[in-house]
Amino acid sequence: MARLRLSDARFLLAWLLPFSLLLNLTRHPEQAAIGTLITWAAVAAIDQWWPGAQRSPAAGAANPLLSWVLRLFVPLQCLMLVVGLLVVREGDWWRVLGLSFAVGFVTGAQGITFAHELGHSRNRVDRALGWLLMASVNYSHFMVEHYRGHHPRAATFDDPATARRGETLWGFLPRTLGGSFMSGWRLEAIRLRQFGKSWMASPLAWASGLNVLIVAVFAIAGEWKMLAFWLGQSAFAIWLLETVNYIEHYGLQRSVDADGKRDPFGVPHAWNADHVVSNSLLANLQRHSDHHTHAWKPFPELEPLPGPQLPTGYAGCLLLAAVPPLWFRLMHPRLDAAR
Repeated sequence: MARLRLSDARFLLAWLLPFSLLLNLTRHPEQAAIGTLITWAAVAAIDQWWPGAQRSPAAGAANPLLSWVLRLFVPLQCLMLVVGLLVVREGDWWRVLGLSFAVGFVTGAQGITFAHELGHSRNRVDRALGWLLMASVNYSHFMVEHYRGHHPRAATFDDPATARRGETLWGFLPRTLGGSFMSGWRLEAIRLRQFGKSWMASPLAWASGLNVLIVAVFAIAGEWKMLAFWLGQSAFAIWLLETVNYIEHYGLQRSVDADGKRDPFGVPHAWNADHVVSNSLLANLQRHSDHHTHAWKPFPELEPLPGPQLPTGYAGCLLLAAVPPLWFRLMHPRLDAAR
């Protein structure tokens, strides 16, 4: 029978954010937004200044128990969204705004991260759970574009999710939002054509149809606060996802020969961070070079490879990236050194 190692128990921290948010939603919804800001700032501060927090424990063997950290998060997120919808219905518009931010922080920082990990699983049920999580933030095409688009093309100019040197976050966002959407649908059309299937066999079509149906139901029922919350939490979750995409490969490029053949993806083509708190909350996502070079590797097995290193963990880098002059000042010397 599998047992959880002490060093792996840190991944149980992942449930802390949704449980604490559920507590706020049911008892103190007016405090949810400020509580989220404090949590974000605390993780960023610990990553940067707590002695020893810049290193996570060594990679361990895959433990089937840890897969349930991700799987059980799915009903937690669904419950969190349902409770959020009910709470905003009776509140004012400030509550809608605050809870959209608070819930979107969890559905984006963790829900999308865990959907990403579940989507890399060889287990079909896990991949279905990943689709469910991405549908809950109205971004289902990620489940096509990330695996069939981003992974083959990362760190090239062909990838809409790779930021170029000198490109601001605010210039990157419209490019990646439009490019990823178009690429996801194009790749799905190619897959269906290759296998001789219709769009009725496409999970992307079904998930997108569900998204449209939910929005239509809220609009027809005149539940404008619920609709604003549903779209608001999705918008902030998507901002978090695409800002992380901006961070992960910023300015790094694989060379392409005259025939269009790309160099294989290697350790130098992704930014890494090994900060223990953010890695524990984000299923080792910051060990990003190893994830790209071994896409099927379960998150507990990811290694802290000696590739380009971020100035701090993702919690802090999200804030730095939002201020382009500060981001460039910190990253361009690292980029020059990486080259």
